[in-house]
Amino acid sequence: MLKQSQGFTLIEVMVVVVILGILAAIIVPKIMSRPEQARIVKVKQDILAIQSALDLYKLDNGVYPTTDQGLQALVTKPSTPPIPQNWKSDGYLQQLPMDPWGQAYQYVNEDDKVKIFSYGPKGKEGNSEISNGGS
Repeated sequence: MLKQSQGFTLIEVMVVVVILGILAAIIVPKIMSRPEQARIVKVKQDILAIQSALDLYKLDNGVYPTTDQGLQALVTKPSTPPIPQNWKSDGYLQQLPMDPWGQAYQYVNEDDKVKIFSYGPKGKEGNSEISNGGS
């Protein structure tokens, strides 16, 4: 009877290592760029949640918070005019989220056209703003 060899030859192992190396060279860069994409998706989701809270605020009070009142008006009742008359007792958000880069979301209200945005990964100096486009 012939005895079958058990195990791999050096050539077989080297072929597998080369194939794994090629796959790693192709896949790793794609995987490494995913965290940034995930952060951008989180920003977009946060902005949608803030926009929904702002819409509820307007539904209850007839106007959006002013730029000076800011997004904090969704957490605590504003004490500067216009003071909301029907402000929800437990607020519209429990707390304001921070963007994935550790910065506060920005808010501008110009004639009831609100814009919520993050400066993005490059901060104020960069050109990477992510926003709701102003609605």
